Amino acid sequence: MDFGEKVERDHSGRVFELAQRGSSLTRTALLFYLGMTGIAFLWRAVWQAEPMLFTTDVERQIGVHFWRDGAVGLALGLLVVGLSQIWTEKTRWGQGLALRLSEMVGGLSRSQCLILAVASGVGEEFFFRGALQPVVGLLLASALFGGMHFGPGREWLPWTGFAVIMGLGFGLLYEMTGNLWAPIVAHSVINGINLPRLVRLHAEVSFDSAPEG
Repeated sequence: MDFGEKVERDHSGRVFELAQRGSSLTRTALLFYLGMTGIAFLWRAVWQAEPMLFTTDVERQIGVHFWRDGAVGLALGLLVVGLSQIWTEKTRWGQGLALRLSEMVGGLSRSQCLILAVASGVGEEFFFRGALQPVVGLLLASALFGGMHFGPGREWLPWTGFAVIMGLGFGLLYEMTGNLWAPIVAHSVINGINLPRLVRLHAEVSFDSAPEG
């Protein structure tokens, strides 16, 4: 076997390994977010007998303004995506965090990124905003949301801080609109755009570090 054949075989094996990892990550995440959504529903709707999607019974009677609230969520999501891209390109911490996150999600397909974006948007918003925030308040719910996004070492602190800020933003959307639709849209848009970006970054880094034939 010559060097070129060895490189091609190693590349094929790497692609297969990444695809397997992407499928495993998707299955695990879906189960996690399904459990999170179920806990939120039992806590808010069953145990507390409060509306799951709305801040109050009055807001439930008013209902969801899908276009208005969705547009607000979309606007926030796109704004955050733009700012996070600038932060990634212009700061050392942003670049380092992007590389570390890309290592976590490398191997996801476009459809898997979309599935995880929606699942995380629904599951985390149901739990932190729909169930937790009405009980503990905006600040503590946002802090706990940030605490869920962590990693080993100081280099992960920007991720935690970013999540706390986003928790405040999602929580304010929830209180301003009276329902979960806007924060779910914003959350899903952010992850739906940033996840594929991280996957592409991982592919670029892997390609650059591969041996030349």
